[in-house]
Amino acid sequence: MSNVFHMPSLGADMEAGTLIEWTKQPGEPLKKGDTIAVIETQKGAIEVEVFHDAVMGRPLIDIGEKVPVGAPMAELEPLEPDTPSARPAETRAPGKAATVAGRQGEQQTSEARPQPSTASEAAAPAPQSQAPEPTAAAERHRASPAARRLAEQRGVELTAIEGTGPGGAVTLADVKAASGQPQPAPQQKPKPNSKRTQGKPDLAAMRQAIAAAMSRSKREIPHYYLAHDIDLTSAADWLTRRNAERPPDKRLLLGVLFIKAVALTLRDFQELNGFDRDGRFEAAEAIHVGTATAIRGGGLVAPAIHDADQLHLDALMARLRDLVARVRRGGLKASELSDPTVTVSSLGERGVDRLYGVIYPPQVAIIGFGSPRTRPWVVDGDVQPRSVVTATLAADHRHSDGHRGALFLARLAARLQEPDAL
Repeated sequence: MSNVFHMPSLGADMEAGTLIEWTKQPGEPLKKGDTIAVIETQKGAIEVEVFHDAVMGRPLIDIGEKVPVGAPMAELEPLEPDTPSARPAETRAPGKAATVAGRQGEQQTSEARPQPSTASEAAAPAPQSQAPEPTAAAERHRASPAARRLAEQRGVELTAIEGTGPGGAVTLADVKAASGQPQPAPQQKPKPNSKRTQGKPDLAAMRQAIAAAMSRSKREIPHYYLAHDIDLTSAADWLTRRNAERPPDKRLLLGVLFIKAVALTLRDFQELNGFDRDGRFEAAEAIHVGTATAIRGGGLVAPAIHDADQLHLDALMARLRDLVARVRRGGLKASELSDPTVTVSSLGERGVDRLYGVIYPPQVAIIGFGSPRTRPWVVDGDVQPRSVVTATLAADHRHSDGHRGALFLARLAARLQEPDAL
C-alpha cells in the first residue's frame, strides 16, 4: 500500500498553501526533521519537515501552485534495510515507485489550530547576535527563509543572484548554484503567479481567517473563564538578582517564568493539556506550550516550545528568543505551528490588567497573563505594596470544570512564589 507526503495543516485558519520551493531533490536522503519544502500561507513562509527517514521521491505539485490542506505533495521512497541514509543519491535506482506513509499525512485528519486572538508583540527583543534583521536591500530582493540563511552562511549577496522562484524570488537552489555547488535540474519550471512579497504574511487574509476560526471556537466550544491574582514579588526579586550579573542577551524575562510555571503545573492537570477529538478528550503525551506572538505589522501566530516542562529556564529563554526572531523574519517550522498542546498568551507589555483568550481547537485551554501592577496586599496581617499579576484560564467545559480550573490557578500561583523550584 502506497501513500504520499501531504500538504500539512498549520491552523484552523489555513485552507491551502502555495509551494515556494523544494529544498530536496528526488533521490536525496531525508532524515526525521529535515525540511522538505517551503510553503507560503497567510502566516508567511513556513518550512515543512518530514517525520521519518526516507528518500525524496517524485514531486506531485509544481512550484507556485496553490494546494489545499491534505492534498498530495510528493512521493517518499523507503530506505532499503541495508542502505545507509547517507548513501549518495546517484547510487540509487531512479524512478522507484514504492512510497511510504509520512506521519505528516496521518496528521491531516486531525482538526487544526486557529491563531491567537491576543498576544504580546514579542516575548523578548531578539539580540542582534541571535536574529539579525534583513538589510534593506535583502528585503527588496525576495528570497525564501532557507535561501536567506544559506546566503548569510556562505557570504553570498542576495542582490547579485537572479532568482528562479515565484515572482523572481531567490530559492535555496539559486544560492547553492551561486556559491559554486552544482544542482540537479529542477523537476518543474516555476510559475510566477504570486504577487505578494515572499515570506511575508497576507495580513488582511490572515485577520479574516483568524476571525472565522475564533467565531467557530466560540460557537462550538463551551468556554468557562476564571481569573486569579498572583503575588509576584518573590519572583520579581529573584529575577532581578538572577539578572544582575548577566549581559542583556542572557537575561531572563518574567514571561519565561510564566511559561515554565504553567508547563510544570499542567503535569498535575492533564485535562487541560490535550485535544478535543470529536467530543472526546485525548490527553497529550508531552507539554508543548504555544506562545502567542504578534507579527510585525499585524497578525498573530502561536508556535510551540516543545517539552517546555523539561527545559531549564536558560534553555527555555533561548528557545523563546529564537522563536520570536523567526516569527519576525519568517522561518517557522510546520511542527511548531501544528502541535501546541496548550497556549499561553500575555499582554503585559500593553498595560492590560487581564485578558480572556479564546481556545484554539483542538486544544482545550488557554492561559493568559496581564501586566504586573503594584497593589496593596495583606502579608501576615500588614498591608504592603506588592507586585501582582492577574492570571486567567479559559477552558473547555466538556473536559474540565471550574473546580479543577480553580485548583490549577491556585497551584500555578504557588509555583510562581517559589521561583527557585522552576
